[in-house]
Amino acid sequence: MTAQPLQPGRGPTRLDRIEVTGIKAWAHHGVLEEEKRLGQQFEVDVTLHLDTAPAGASDALSRTVNYAEAAAAVHEEMTGGPYDLVETLAERIATRILTDTGHPLVRRVGIRVHKPSAPVGLPVGSVTVSIERDAAPISAVLAVGTNLGEREQHLQDALAHLAATDGIEIAWTGPVLETVPVGGPAGQGSFLNSVIGVRTVLGPFALLRAAQDAEHAAHRERLVRWGPRTLDVDVITYGDWVSDDPELTVPHPRAHERAFVLAPWHAACPQAMLPGQGPVDALLARAEDREGLRPGPALEGFGLS
Repeated sequence: MTAQPLQPGRGPTRLDRIEVTGIKAWAHHGVLEEEKRLGQQFEVDVTLHLDTAPAGASDALSRTVNYAEAAAAVHEEMTGGPYDLVETLAERIATRILTDTGHPLVRRVGIRVHKPSAPVGLPVGSVTVSIERDAAPISAVLAVGTNLGEREQHLQDALAHLAATDGIEIAWTGPVLETVPVGGPAGQGSFLNSVIGVRTVLGPFALLRAAQDAEHAAHRERLVRWGPRTLDVDVITYGDWVSDDPELTVPHPRAHERAFVLAPWHAACPQAMLPGQGPVDALLARAEDREGLRPGPALEGFGLS
């Protein structure tokens, strides 16, 4: 397994776009004192780069960006300041979209700021500053488990699949534990479980698809809830993002009570926190299934903190 370090702008080459153009505001940006005192009309175009497929397939606004909110955020930044430079205004808008209004779905943003009355001393239409900025990588935690077939190979294949996915970098891995089944039908074989910490520039639903692709490669079949499976890859956390989407609920709603998730996570990251629940070590101490944990096989690529 060789994970390629994330590079600025590295990630999915095909992102969809939502464009909101011609956002107008009277503002007071400029180097000259008269520009700040009198003000002038500015105009901004914003391009939001994201994966719109989850929203398109479900007709759910929660899976995309509300462009009315994005336009309102742009207008608010336009009327802030004042700034000497249009470049500063463009940066402020980009930061607002990537870290607030569009977070975490928007993975890239394009900003065009038009200054129609720029004092350049010549008859010109306008001065325009255009920038593109990428969202910062997100730290996420994935849980992997298997109790059918070549269990060790399934875990190693899952790790290799994630490491080879463009936009994902393996940051750390927990040790492999052998665990008794929790829930589901009786008579199942024991599981091999671990956790994988990643840094990713993928959006949350794209990361979920990468996890599902790894399951599909292991011929995962969803026949019985919590039943035996060749491979289970769950998104436990995605940064500090909180979602109650039925397809992707994060933090994972049962992670705080599952020792087979908490124990390998704590072994790799002793100071880890589960958003909304608290320190992982304290949660592990209360997990009812902690007595069913045993050391698993030493697998290459796992147990790296």
